[in-house]
Amino acid sequence: MPLSIFAILVIFFAIGLTKDPRLIPSPLVGEPLPVRQLDKLDSTEGTLHTNNLGGSNFILNVWASWCAACLEEHDLLMELATLNTIPIVGLNYKDTRKDASRWLYKNGNPYLQTWFDPNGQFGMELGVYGVPETFFVDKTGIIRHKHIGPLSRNSISQAIEILNTEQNSSR
Repeated sequence: MPLSIFAILVIFFAIGLTKDPRLIPSPLVGEPLPVRQLDKLDSTEGTLHTNNLGGSNFILNVWASWCAACLEEHDLLMELATLNTIPIVGLNYKDTRKDASRWLYKNGNPYLQTWFDPNGQFGMELGVYGVPETFFVDKTGIIRHKHIGPLSRNSISQAIEILNTEQNSSR
């Protein structure tokens, strides 16, 4: 009996080790981006609406100044922003305005606009586990793909391909 229990545990662990930890399913993939009014990072006066980005595909990158992995992907986001192929929106997560603004000033700002989520409430609504996380949203506001961890050229290409495929199949 103990040997069979041990064998079952070994099988479950073996299966678990073959899974990619970055492929955590998101219940929001295939659903609309939640509509919320959020403060701008760079101004306490203004707010941004999550539904104001309709009409074009965009990337929603969740980041923080305290996140080492965010710095790892930042040069790639800067490069993508200069190519101007797809707008990038930032969601500053569980941070302070001062630290986040200083971080963007020092490292460059790839974001078309940046939403400020100091308590992580909107991030929790999106199902954010940690930063960085990136959502690829189509022009109708539907989340088509979620990437956990630092982006790579390959992950961006794959996600944009998913966006284009979903768009073509919904026509």
